[in-house]
Amino acid sequence: MKDRISGKDGNRYVPFEKRTGESSVVFFTRDLSAEGLERIYDHVKSVLTGRIAVKLHTGEAEGPNIIPRPWVRELMQSRLPEARIIETNTYYEGSRYTTEAHRKTLKTNGWDFCPVDITDEHGVAALPVKGGKWFSEMHVGKSMLDYDSLLVLTHFKGHMMGGFGGSNKNIGIGCADGRIGKKEIHTVEGSDDMWSIAEEELMERISESTKATIDFFAPHVCYINTMRNMSVSCDCEGPEAEPVVTPDIGFVASLDILAADNACIDLIYSLPEGGGKALIERVESRHGLRQLSYMKELGMGNDRYTLIDIDNGDAVISAAEAVKDVKPIWVPDRYNTFPGRNILLR
Repeated sequence: MKDRISGKDGNRYVPFEKRTGESSVVFFTRDLSAEGLERIYDHVKSVLTGRIAVKLHTGEAEGPNIIPRPWVRELMQSRLPEARIIETNTYYEGSRYTTEAHRKTLKTNGWDFCPVDITDEHGVAALPVKGGKWFSEMHVGKSMLDYDSLLVLTHFKGHMMGGFGGSNKNIGIGCADGRIGKKEIHTVEGSDDMWSIAEEELMERISESTKATIDFFAPHVCYINTMRNMSVSCDCEGPEAEPVVTPDIGFVASLDILAADNACIDLIYSLPEGGGKALIERVESRHGLRQLSYMKELGMGNDRYTLIDIDNGDAVISAAEAVKDVKPIWVPDRYNTFPGRNILLR
């Protein structure tokens, strides 16, 4: 194991032009709809084969900001009829703490149109963490290992401790099992404080956990980030999530997890008229940018990328060009139907 000292500068944003190294391809559409999701999925689906798992954050009961269920239902019915959503139980005591409660919450939140595999219901498996500083192995839900491919379908948003929740958080915390893996990520051994690991060390632990899962599935893994209803709070907070103020942007997709998450961060930083201010403050105050720099150190992907605008003939654009017409005001859509504070009054 490497020296167990966390990195620094997780609160400092590195502009695109100051990054070095290889470049990956990232696809972008402004079309936040079932059709937009299907179109961007088609750009990354080629790597998926065999038995396919779809990793979602299905959210605490009645959370107002999760990906609209009709969009996911249409994607799975039209493109992935044999796939299953996979999830794990939570470390904290909420509406997804036990498998029984979790299944009730899945029904409440509308995730009842296809099979959902709560992977740690069936026990725990250990996957190696290659080149890890904090871990030599990570504990995940056992039945995750029954799948051949992984589609990581993420609601990109803020996070109380991680700063932001992109594909890295969706896998790193979301595939770790609820009792062992998540404890290894969040809690200093022997501590009475279950949330005793924070800032750069937490980002590194999340990233190492992610690496265990994507190394298992490689090269049969792809990533779609949904930049809609981006509260500074995670979907773990359900209806108590902070009100959304960051404007919606679109879908981002890639075969490179770092490129996908970094592109989303770049889009937030590029929003005109201070539209990204709230989310930027959340990311920097939690030192969440260490997720990106550590993924690069671990060789998990590239922080440079070519951004392809699939709305305009696959033109190559910058993050600033992608969001230049976005107004700095969040406008709710008709899918805000749960009784959280972001409910759309009709």
